[in-house]
Amino acid sequence: MRIEIICTGDEVLTGKIVNSNFSSMSQRLEDVGLAVRWGTTVGDDRESLLRAFQLAGERADAVIVNGGLGPTVDDLSQEVAAQAAGVPLVLDEAWLGRMEEFFRRRSRVMPPNNKKQAMLPAGAEVLDNPIGTACGFALDIGRARFFFTPGVPRELRRMLEEQVIPRLLARSGLQTAIFLKRFHSYGLGESHVDALLAGVEALVPDGSVKLGFRAHYPQLETKLTVRGADMDDIRRKLGPVEREVHKRLGNFILAEDDQTLEGVVLAELASRQASLSIAETFTGGLIAGRIAPLPEAERVFRRGVVARDLTELCAAVGLDGPALPAAITRETAEAVASAARRHTGSTHALAVLIDLDQGADRIDLGGTICLAIATEEHVASRRSRILGGREWVRLGAVELGLDCLRRHLQGLPVTERIDFEKT
Repeated sequence: MRIEIICTGDEVLTGKIVNSNFSSMSQRLEDVGLAVRWGTTVGDDRESLLRAFQLAGERADAVIVNGGLGPTVDDLSQEVAAQAAGVPLVLDEAWLGRMEEFFRRRSRVMPPNNKKQAMLPAGAEVLDNPIGTACGFALDIGRARFFFTPGVPRELRRMLEEQVIPRLLARSGLQTAIFLKRFHSYGLGESHVDALLAGVEALVPDGSVKLGFRAHYPQLETKLTVRGADMDDIRRKLGPVEREVHKRLGNFILAEDDQTLEGVVLAELASRQASLSIAETFTGGLIAGRIAPLPEAERVFRRGVVARDLTELCAAVGLDGPALPAAITRETAEAVASAARRHTGSTHALAVLIDLDQGADRIDLGGTICLAIATEEHVASRRSRILGGREWVRLGAVELGLDCLRRHLQGLPVTERIDFEKT
């Protein structure tokens, strides 16, 4: 099936906002075995939109149009879709009632211009939007089936998952029983993991398991897309491949599916009725910011201490006087972590200290990361050097700190070498 995505809006065309909707749609379609052939961005101009719809209707089998379903004068998708299909716009009374109820539930009066969102091309199929006022719809233009979706990301994701993808799969003739298994890792590059997992697809000879990757530094997502007659068939196929992925990637798998690294760390601490304090320098509170907002974090997260200056950080955790370290080393990180644990009364403390190279905005420069995890009985630490510029070091240090804490809690080595590390 040949699929095109058309994203609309002057703000997208001019780069005032990043077109994240296209990437999320394209990735999700790929996950279910539907490849996007073309991507088009069009501004809020009737003539340009009409030509884009007509061209897509000539070359594609299915087209997803994103944006232009709002109540304002620059939202043109319904109007231009009707023109391209050669049909009039008609009021969908049922959707108008849904919108009025939407506003009533929020104790608001619906503005008159929102009525525009219930004007749909005659004969269009309504695509439900349970969390917004933008009515999605589908209709044929030329040889293609068009699916019109809202620009608000959370509304788009819901409609894509519940309304658009099932219809695309039915039109494509592909098996609709599909499962996506995801493994999240830190410390191994994409090419390294590709080499480590060579041949795993062949464990299912009928070709119904597809291996894929999505790199978003500092993590890598390894994906297994599995097709089958039903979920029992999928589980049977997935089992041996999943076990082999675990065997080959080992300790580097930090979470699976919808899990996050910080969620895994929090769950490990909560299961022990433990508490955590964090001391950070250049990471600027990003480590604490990953933990503190999570549900139930108030039972675990004790305190986050942030300072760019080592002396200030040490003073904040009660480490001063003759014991005050002069430089960032593993021993310094151990001392800061131990002091932070004592000072806050937590069972665990993580210290992540960074000695940043001068001028580290160049990719050949970086920083030295010294981190430590302290408990009452033991202190574990490591030193790592990462190149790639300030942001690369900062993001890498956040991930390294959380992952080493995860490893410590799971009884795994915290000093295992990673691909991003330099000697």
